[in-house]
Amino acid sequence: MTPLKNLDKLQPYPFERLRTLFAGVKHTGGLEHINLSIGEPKHPTPELIKQALINNLDGLAAYPATQGLPVLRKAIADWILRRFDAQVDTETQVLPILGSREALFSFAQVVLDDCAPESLVAFPNPFYQIYEGATFLGGASPVFVNIDPVTGLPDFQTLSPDVLSKIRLMYVCSPNNPTGAVYTLEDWQKLFDLADEYNIVIASDECYSEIYLDGTQAPIGGLEAASRLGRSDYNNLVVFSSLSKRSNAPGLRSGYVAGDAELIKAFLRYRTYHGSAMSVTIQMASVAAWNDEEHVIENRRLYTEKFNAFRDILQGTLELHIPPAGFYFWADLGRSDTEFAKTLFEHAHVTLLPGSFLGREAGGQNPGTNHVRIALVASLAECNEAANRIAHRIRNSI
Repeated sequence: MTPLKNLDKLQPYPFERLRTLFAGVKHTGGLEHINLSIGEPKHPTPELIKQALINNLDGLAAYPATQGLPVLRKAIADWILRRFDAQVDTETQVLPILGSREALFSFAQVVLDDCAPESLVAFPNPFYQIYEGATFLGGASPVFVNIDPVTGLPDFQTLSPDVLSKIRLMYVCSPNNPTGAVYTLEDWQKLFDLADEYNIVIASDECYSEIYLDGTQAPIGGLEAASRLGRSDYNNLVVFSSLSKRSNAPGLRSGYVAGDAELIKAFLRYRTYHGSAMSVTIQMASVAAWNDEEHVIENRRLYTEKFNAFRDILQGTLELHIPPAGFYFWADLGRSDTEFAKTLFEHAHVTLLPGSFLGREAGGQNPGTNHVRIALVASLAECNEAANRIAHRIRNSI
């Protein structure tokens, strides 16, 4: 059987490329491995989530509805109101999803249904690789918008009118992965202006929205920006978020999509056939998570502590800027990112992700080149140990 042509366009996932890079490379120094390459939260999952799972095991005996339980949709809507001061209708503007990854991918299939061959999807570069895969398998072509090295964000307004007229879908990511930069209200206004002028659907990936520096202002979300700018119908805007990072529950596979009622209606119809219903047991655990904020506050404190300690240890050897949000350092090495990562793995047994693996060449450059993404997901002690090992290797001319 001949594979689908669009599948052939998919590039190896960054962690496949990392395995290839490290093939045949062995650490010989006897150090314990510290993996800071993948953005998988390692803080303990809150007990209230675990207990809610146990208390609702009877939910495994029933087929769940794709739209989810009213109690979950209400918990999500209430949280959106508390966090973003934005109202969503629980019947028409919010759905539970199985983590943001699957929904970010499948949503493109809805927007790109019956799209013209020249249709485009725009997104930041470097980027979360799901955006590209969703574009290709939706029958469209990607537009890579390079991240500005100063702002850490892409400027979609630099695209020509001819390109913008062909864009059906625009993925935005705030807080950004990998830079941690966040959109201001003015930035959101510019995005909405483009969406209005060219009839572009905005898919806002906000899975890092609750990981920001302790004591600083929370990032503005898409729904919040729309509400503040008098767009409470959320026209052409759909926002995605999850409990993975917020609540240290990546295995729960639970999140939400919210926004434009017409887009949500179409997405619900798609998901009914796609088979994306969330277990009642998971739904009730999700209700407990969305209703509690104490564990999220503690989560932010832990990341802030690690950011400060990691930067301080590497002071004078690697210039690091603590981002406004997210749990990554996006470090400019001024040298080959792949060689740096390979040598560091071999001699320090620390794994970082080369930035070039997250980007594509656009405008004559891959903006991820000579950068590494450092995920501060391990414990404080492990992160500090990794920082000391990195500092030692740099001082010894890695």
